[in-house]
Amino acid sequence: MHTIIASTRMRDYITLALFTLVVLTAPLWGKLIGAGYPDLLKKFAIFGLFAVGYNILFGLTGYLSFGHAAFLGVGSYATVWSFKLLSMNVIPAVLFSIVLSGLLAVVIGFLSLRRTGIYFSILTLAFAQMSYNMAYSVLTPITNGETGLRVLRHDPRVLDSLFGVQVEGSPLGGLFGVTLTGYSGFYFCAALLILGFWIALRIFRSPYGLKLLAIKSNQTRMEYTGFNPRPYLLSAFVISGIYAGVAGSLMAIVDPLAGAERMQWTASGEVVLMTILGGLGTLFGPILGAALIKYLENIFSAFNDQTLFQIFDFLPHWLARIMVDITSPFVGDGWHLTLGVLFMAIIIFLPGGLMEGFRHISVRLSRKSGGDADMASLEAAEGESK
Repeated sequence: MHTIIASTRMRDYITLALFTLVVLTAPLWGKLIGAGYPDLLKKFAIFGLFAVGYNILFGLTGYLSFGHAAFLGVGSYATVWSFKLLSMNVIPAVLFSIVLSGLLAVVIGFLSLRRTGIYFSILTLAFAQMSYNMAYSVLTPITNGETGLRVLRHDPRVLDSLFGVQVEGSPLGGLFGVTLTGYSGFYFCAALLILGFWIALRIFRSPYGLKLLAIKSNQTRMEYTGFNPRPYLLSAFVISGIYAGVAGSLMAIVDPLAGAERMQWTASGEVVLMTILGGLGTLFGPILGAALIKYLENIFSAFNDQTLFQIFDFLPHWLARIMVDITSPFVGDGWHLTLGVLFMAIIIFLPGGLMEGFRHISVRLSRKSGGDADMASLEAAEGESK
């Protein structure tokens, strides 16, 4: 038993080490696919963290939430207010976002988890839309409405004033004197992504994670045995909401502006797509799905008719015009059509997401290598018999 536990822990450490290596070297391998610049790498890390946290709820318990954009927005607002009132140091900002998003998740989760299935999803969507509309209306003194909340040079920042920290130029988030812009901003986001991945890994491997999976498998049967799933569901909801709040905090750190658009239901729908595309209930799937969607967004949203004409330049002019007319609705502002086609293809052919596809490939390769090995051993045996 101790040997099994030790081997499992060793595998986890190896997994964490490999994941850390891949994340920290992203500026190097990202250049090979045209994604090595800081802004896109930050998106990979931020939305990867968002998806990892969402997967703890949806992937382990099966509870589909359409309200996680509320925590994303609260995390952003908390960070900007921390910058305005306390300090441009990102540590208080992240802690502030954790506290506020966690408290909001407790309230929403406590009320929403009274229902299951589609009713739970509708309740979370309703709470998210209420938060979005309130940010635009009654909470305007806090959120600054549709203009958005931003950091200004004349904000009080009592902690910075207390320690004699001077803000020069445009106020930007920093970590003990290091301004988090460019690659330094990416590595801060990457550090939180690695930490979030490690916490998720420990949850997946723990008895707590197994209880969440059991709830997903058959909640009614667990209730008949006298097990109360509500505290476990609420805790998973709160943990997932905190992940979303930290992701929202990172958005405001790399760009000190918070707007209500981050609380729209489309942001919740996007993280659902990321989780399903990558592989629901897997460790790496949500991160892979987040990176794929943001990478495709970066590529296809930048295309226009002129770019398409350059792509189809090898065709006769009349045929190039037809191809441009066919493909133009799928690029630029309409790139979500491309995402929709990709999503339908994944759901139809790979219901388990990209990770299922990788498993199929690895199984086929192992079978092929095993078959080649068996054939080689058979030929060797025949040679010896001769």
